[in-house]
Amino acid sequence: MVSTLGPVVESVFALDLFGQQRGSRAARWRRRVREQLGTGLTAVQQLNRECRAVPDLLWLLRRQEADGDHLGADHDARVAARRLAATVFIFCRAAILPYWSKMQAHLESERDVRGRMAITNGVETLLSALHPKVSWNSPVLEIASEQDHDVYLDGRGLVLSPSLFLLEKNCVFIDSEKQSGMPALIFSVQSDPHELSDPFDVWESGDRALGALVGATRAAALRALVESGTTGELSDRLGISLSGASKHATVLRKAGLIITSRNRATALHTLTPLGMALLQRSPRSSNGAEERNSPAAGQRVGATLCVPDEPV
Repeated sequence: MVSTLGPVVESVFALDLFGQQRGSRAARWRRRVREQLGTGLTAVQQLNRECRAVPDLLWLLRRQEADGDHLGADHDARVAARRLAATVFIFCRAAILPYWSKMQAHLESERDVRGRMAITNGVETLLSALHPKVSWNSPVLEIASEQDHDVYLDGRGLVLSPSLFLLEKNCVFIDSEKQSGMPALIFSVQSDPHELSDPFDVWESGDRALGALVGATRAAALRALVESGTTGELSDRLGISLSGASKHATVLRKAGLIITSRNRATALHTLTPLGMALLQRSPRSSNGAEERNSPAAGQRVGATLCVPDEPV
């Protein structure tokens, strides 16, 4: 089980909340996002009019499709897909990254509670109590839906991830999530969007101070590197050019906030303890693989996973 699949995943789900016009105490957050978007607001509003974040944008979360290569030789479709992805990244910078360090801390607490449940009572208890629409009937994990579709894990395991912004859809299944390539089940941990308003107020104060200290874009880069990433991934997460991401990474590295390891032409950036401290976080366990482990790492979840063709 992981704490989160990253800020881009949350931003895809957050588009639904941003598109709501009334009846939500998250109006203050929505207003701040509009201010931060500036000239990008028009593109985000158009995206909300033309697409339903779930399921229309789930391809951004899949390993095979996130770069648009699944569109083959259709040049116009590839250009449109990349333009859409760029709009989502712009939205991510305004709506998620300013709050990301505190959001991740909240999601980590959700993961830890469920992790203790699995340790104390077993993986089957964890799966049975995961979400009201999820049930464990050994050896099958089922998601309530009008449509049935069988997915055979074949020993690949299953990534479980909570989400703060997956409000109305409750559960989303990704057959091959972008980071690990493994099947992933994302489930909501907030049932009422009204509950989001107070955390937004709390999250913003500390992150705004960080922006004043190191600059807004470099603060966003620090938040984006809570999960280690390459220069290309940092560029995607911030919605900026590859050269811009490289320059910001260089400044952060010289300041001792990140370290960079290189493998041939690929540079992987990771926060240092000082960078973690600036985000008011404690360093992760040195065994980073533990967080990515699915239930199947210690015990096979089952031969099949019954999920709908579309999110529940």
